[in-house]
Amino acid sequence: MDSTQYFLVAGTVTALCLLLALLAVRSIAFCRALESEGGDSATSAAKRVCNCVCSCNGGFAVTDMVVEKAAAAAVAERATGASMMEQLVPEITTHALSYLDYPSLCRLSMTNSLMRKAANDDNAWKALYHKDFTLEQDSVTPANGWKAYYAATRAIVNINAEFFNIIKERSIQAMSHFWRNADYVKCVHASGELFSGYDAVIQSWQLAFNWEHGFNFQVRDVRARVLTDMAWVTMKTFVDIDSGPFNVTNVFEFHNGRWYMVHHHSSVMLMNGEVEQQLVHA
Repeated sequence: MDSTQYFLVAGTVTALCLLLALLAVRSIAFCRALESEGGDSATSAAKRVCNCVCSCNGGFAVTDMVVEKAAAAAVAERATGASMMEQLVPEITTHALSYLDYPSLCRLSMTNSLMRKAANDDNAWKALYHKDFTLEQDSVTPANGWKAYYAATRAIVNINAEFFNIIKERSIQAMSHFWRNADYVKCVHASGELFSGYDAVIQSWQLAFNWEHGFNFQVRDVRARVLTDMAWVTMKTFVDIDSGPFNVTNVFEFHNGRWYMVHHHSSVMLMNGEVEQQLVHA
């Protein structure tokens, strides 16, 4: 047998293997379709169609046991009218989803309709909110649900972080766009001096940025509360200067599709001994 005949035989065998594999895959798809039609008839039909073994160089096999289990699961699911996820106790589902972070929960909701229903569960987003932010608002009932409230809170926390990035970069242009251009905005720096009105506030930041000493903030204990068009954030900031740490409150207003800062208040945080001295002097 010459080389041409060898190639011819090899090609024929390969083609037969591919054909048999294609037939096996189509039979699997067909028996799954029969299973979805319901009842014992679907199980028996599936068994008749899929009761085959196809092998090619150690290929794959579809057995009666696999078909019976798949058909039984499908029939049980149709009998109860609920999937395995839906049959779980809600507390168990919430606990399982609580191990996911924000991006993972969002990705889960985009897989299929069942996962979307589970990932959009209000209790799951409430648990995630308490894990990522605070337990202080356990009694709050958000008007649009905990998922929307979580997204709004995350947006405010990110905007608040942007404020400190602007301070580190000493960008007066970015600070000018960050504040709402209104006469009612207020700014109280750590010195205790109050600046009222947009122009006065921006000028105060220009003076602060001209200060030769650099800023290296560490922001901790961030707490945010978001309403429809108003939000405020409280936190502690630690700066590499002798007059810290500080208690800081930032207030934001939603206007024309974005959040603007309308109030900033920074004050030196009194330690325990200083508090006692203040009480004695008072």
